[in-house]
Amino acid sequence: MTKRGTTRKAAASGPVLSTRDLNRATLERQLLLRRSSLGAKAAVGHLLGLQAQNVKPPYYALAARLDGFGPEELSGLMADREVVRIVSMRSTIHTHTADDCLILRPLVQPARDRELTNFRTGLAGVDLDGLATLARELVEAEPRTMKQLREALIAEWPDADPQSLGIAARCRLPLVQVTPRGLWGRSGQVALTTAEHWLGRPAEPTPAPDATVLRYLAAFGPASVKDMQTWAGLTRLRDAFERLRPQLVTFRDENGVELFDLPDAPRPDADTPAPPRFLPEFDNLLLSHADRTRVVPPEYRGRSWVGNMLYCTFLVDGFLAGVWKLEEGALVIEPFGALTKGRRAEVVEEGERMLATMHPGTSYDIRFGTVIR
Repeated sequence: MTKRGTTRKAAASGPVLSTRDLNRATLERQLLLRRSSLGAKAAVGHLLGLQAQNVKPPYYALAARLDGFGPEELSGLMADREVVRIVSMRSTIHTHTADDCLILRPLVQPARDRELTNFRTGLAGVDLDGLATLARELVEAEPRTMKQLREALIAEWPDADPQSLGIAARCRLPLVQVTPRGLWGRSGQVALTTAEHWLGRPAEPTPAPDATVLRYLAAFGPASVKDMQTWAGLTRLRDAFERLRPQLVTFRDENGVELFDLPDAPRPDADTPAPPRFLPEFDNLLLSHADRTRVVPPEYRGRSWVGNMLYCTFLVDGFLAGVWKLEEGALVIEPFGALTKGRRAEVVEEGERMLATMHPGTSYDIRFGTVIR
């Protein structure tokens, strides 16, 4: 066996962290074990962005995590271009700080390049460098909708597939959604320009992943190499973890998988109380590990979505416990299993807090819907 293999084997024999140990550690890093006094911008940075396939989820995500948060805080940051909406990890839209937009988007560029191979038939004969240059000129002249961008590109490459041309522009360029899209209480179609143009400064050169590995562990750890690869949508991150191994500590999960962590990161006791939390659809907590059992009980796997549609979810005792929705003046809570009277009261109390934060001055009933089986 190689020396490197011996090192991995020795590290993998370290202390075992139970599922509840991992749950409490992750909730603490995710600001979900207790609400944080951080401001919205600092929280978005600590969490390395918020999943933002739809407009509202980042607001609800911060409401679950921050003390004193109001939607206008994040909306103001977006209006001031201190946070932006951009396709980044896993080819999905995230809300990032301006600094992270210019760091993390270049980091995941190899994944966006690989994504383009799925559309090579529709891009036959297209000069991708020329496409990127033309698309940049177009969106920096004025923000364009994707429809407008496709129409301009198809005029240059009439034999190509219009949808593939639009995807190529999105993959080759760091396109941000300009405001008013994303502002709280406002509406606006998706119009795009480059991150550099919107923020008035260039992107970082493609960074080594090491610094992001450390930040990922601070927000999602303890975690395996595969966990981070799942979060980032990248491959071949093992070398970065190996370079950092001397400054990290290692554990095993209950299946023997090696987990890395920062030496001084919080790892609360497994019995630490975890209050209920209402989370939006696509919340980072549920999407950022290869093994999601630290948050999702095996019997509830796949229960929070249907097809491409994800439901808003809630946690009880730190674990996924059901889904929720707002409809016809009511917060409807649909648990996956029976809740004790005490748990139901705690969930209602948290629901009331969420509504007061996100919809002040609006009256909602709170009721429990049919238990989803």
